[in-house]
Amino acid sequence: MLFNSYQFILAFLPLTLFAYFMLNRMRLTAAANASLLLASLVFYSWWNVSYLPLILISILFNYTIGYLLVEYDTAKKRLVTRKSIFLFGLAGNLAFLGYFKYMDFFIQNVNVLLKGNLPLLQIVLPLGISFFTITQLAFLVDCYEGLVEDRNLLSYALFVTFFPHLLAGPILHHKEMMPQFEATRNKVLNYRNICRGLFLFFIGLFKKVVVADELAHCVKAGFDSGVGLNMVEAWVVSLSYTLQLYFDFSGYSDMAIGVAVLFNIVLPVNFNSPYKAANIIDFWKRWHMSLTSFITTYLYSPMVRSFKKITFAKSMLATFLAMLIAGIWHGAGWTFMLWGAFHGGALVVNHLWKRKKLPMPKPLGWLFTFLFVNFSFVLFRAKTMADAGRVLKGMVGLNGVLPATVTHFALSDLGRGHFWKLLMKEVNGNDATIWTVLVCLTVTLVCKNSIQLEKEFKPSWGHLVFLVLVSFYVMININKVSEFLYFQF
Repeated sequence: MLFNSYQFILAFLPLTLFAYFMLNRMRLTAAANASLLLASLVFYSWWNVSYLPLILISILFNYTIGYLLVEYDTAKKRLVTRKSIFLFGLAGNLAFLGYFKYMDFFIQNVNVLLKGNLPLLQIVLPLGISFFTITQLAFLVDCYEGLVEDRNLLSYALFVTFFPHLLAGPILHHKEMMPQFEATRNKVLNYRNICRGLFLFFIGLFKKVVVADELAHCVKAGFDSGVGLNMVEAWVVSLSYTLQLYFDFSGYSDMAIGVAVLFNIVLPVNFNSPYKAANIIDFWKRWHMSLTSFITTYLYSPMVRSFKKITFAKSMLATFLAMLIAGIWHGAGWTFMLWGAFHGGALVVNHLWKRKKLPMPKPLGWLFTFLFVNFSFVLFRAKTMADAGRVLKGMVGLNGVLPATVTHFALSDLGRGHFWKLLMKEVNGNDATIWTVLVCLTVTLVCKNSIQLEKEFKPSWGHLVFLVLVSFYVMININKVSEFLYFQF
């Protein structure tokens, strides 16, 4: 089920809220949590019920492994070592993720290397598999290190499947989440949280429906057409994707956090104006912050601790490898690996720059950072290296600088001979123009972000009018099914 659908907004969410708080009001707290778990499973299986057993098996498997790790010292018979149990759980999760996400990519590369003709399995990636798998991997690591206390199966299953974050994050930590589902103060309907949650939800929905989906038309035409782009066209296409990805993913995060607040549950902030970052280290403190926290805690730190002697060079190696793994986690393709390697390399350069205490004016640092991020996102979006190369060639001017027409610049439209209006005299339907890109970029650089606005939010008549107008405008623009970009990762 999608946040940006009438079924979710008008039926699923109100009914789930009513059932949860009604059961809590009757002091049936276990039943209330069970109703929220059931609703989350319905939410997940709405797209394809055949994948419901997968997430249930994953939950039971990881809960069992976690239980064995936590209770290992109290067991009377120990047939295997504690480390063996942990490694088995780790291997099981990686095999699960590897089969569904990377098997076809592996077969493709084997065919290329050995000039074989092995058939692809054509596996459809289950929604949210990357997110609920790494969430549970973190849980197992903490179980192994003795950091887990709450072992209630219902709370654990709800922590993993809680529908606001299930499909695209934020990535959650059990220590922050499981106690919230048991806290008595969270069982009572909080009208202030209802106002805050709706405010944040509709801001996120506006980002998705009005901004990101509008930019998507230009992005699709530029990346997927196979047509060579001149410099102006390529830059507008690449900037459109950079902005689309931000408004799409941060919009999802806003909606997830907003919906969770309705249930008095606090999810971690995932974005903090990343395009305002003055260096790449700062960018990763602002972009997909829950992933950055996971990378630091469960990839970078263990690698650094594994070194007998920690040196700057070894810590930079760990930084590079952690980002390379993060790139591979995002998708099965060489473009994702290269994207991760680029960001790992950029972080190393940034740390070296700081270590040498070399000067960097903040405006120039921002420019270098934003240009690097924009170039790297071409790899993130392109389906193949050839597509990425085509757009990047255009960006550096190898296909010319300007469109052929000077008085009315245009990209060609595959179906009609006119691709996309760039410097234009009028806004036509769903076309995303250069002015849309400039306005969106200005908003991301100048305006307060949604989390800042939510912190300043106070129920008032002005906010009520704002919320009614935004929600009405968004609702009349939900005219088609549009998945969130991070569903594919």
